[in-house]
Amino acid sequence: MEEAPHGAGAANARRSARIPGFHRMSMAERRAALAAFAGLGDDDVARLAETGALPADLTERMIENAVGAMPVPIGIATNLRIDGIDRLVPMATEESSVVAAVCNAARLNYDDGGFTTSATQSLMIAQIQLVGVSDPLGARLAILENRARIAEICNACDPVLVRHGGGFTDLDVRIIESRSGPMVISHIIIDTRDAMGANAVNTMAETLAPHIAGWTGGRVYLRILSNLADRRLARARAVWRAQALGGPDVVAGIVQASHFAEADPYRAATHNKGVMNGVGACVLATGNDTRAIEAGAHAYAARNGRYASLARFEENAAGDLVGTLEMPLAVGLVGGATRVHPVARLCVAILGVESAREMARIFCAIGLAQSFAALKALATDGIQKGHMGLHAQNLAMMAGAVGAEIDAVAGALVASGSVRMDRAEAELARLRGKGA
Repeated sequence: MEEAPHGAGAANARRSARIPGFHRMSMAERRAALAAFAGLGDDDVARLAETGALPADLTERMIENAVGAMPVPIGIATNLRIDGIDRLVPMATEESSVVAAVCNAARLNYDDGGFTTSATQSLMIAQIQLVGVSDPLGARLAILENRARIAEICNACDPVLVRHGGGFTDLDVRIIESRSGPMVISHIIIDTRDAMGANAVNTMAETLAPHIAGWTGGRVYLRILSNLADRRLARARAVWRAQALGGPDVVAGIVQASHFAEADPYRAATHNKGVMNGVGACVLATGNDTRAIEAGAHAYAARNGRYASLARFEENAAGDLVGTLEMPLAVGLVGGATRVHPVARLCVAILGVESAREMARIFCAIGLAQSFAALKALATDGIQKGHMGLHAQNLAMMAGAVGAEIDAVAGALVASGSVRMDRAEAELARLRGKGA
């Protein structure tokens, strides 16, 4: 028999998420409605109203039904030498140890030249799905025969992009088998230059779709970009001397860990999470699309039919460690939050980049540095030693420590080797009792 709601559950059952006109309310009115629904106090509502560096009117325009903003800490990765240029790189993340790990990884190879990077053109793919043709092979050729016309249609959608050297570059038409039968999938390849390019390529695909239907007699359904941006790759390479790492055993341990992730998707998923700890923090700091980058990276990791690690590590002839990373990085300098969000603009200015490709190359170097740091920790002291040292501060604050108490409680946790919430609470109580 199903248990009847009671207590908080009964109160929840009486509430309604149907709030007519919520989207037309002011932010203050929405916060009041939210407070009534969720039982928020005045202090909670005031905290939501603090949008910080993001002006309230801009918050309203960047998201629907806005009630506030979510500040994320921004740290600066130091020690980075990338392609012979020293960089300070902003990273936005809530995870302890990420920024410190990049700084340490970069410090260890700074004197040996740091990171070397490269990138392909900024090419994005839009897909147009065609179904309902009895002759998919013939339909494919009919589309390919209209390549010149397709170029005209696409470029007419964005003459500004064309003036900046971008626009249509290539066409690929594939036939795939599905549970619904054969589908003819057209890929239009667009050079988006310094934009991420989603809006441009989606507009081109939607404009082109009726023409493809007319040339083939089929029906067009999806017409949208692919986040598997495998024609927009960034690459990074670096060498860490064995002596700087602690000797050949450390190099061997990192290489063995890399081989493990190449062969096992369970290991690869966590190694790739490490890469994205670094890349995602840079993407977020600059107002780029974290979800698109994540999706593209993981899809690229499975491009050969089996999910594998993105970063790879080898031992060179001198016995030193060589790390490499290749991944899709569809980031932009124009459009979206990159130009609208005031803090994102500042982060781009700190980077000092002049093109989206340059930005992607830096982010790729950060991903490689982060991956190296994680594997070095795994191959030596274990990941928890450094990570939990920083996590101890979070636990101290969660236990209620303030000011100097935070460092005192965190230090005691680390010294005890037991970084747990109950120990943080006990240490804070001891500290306060001693003070009394």
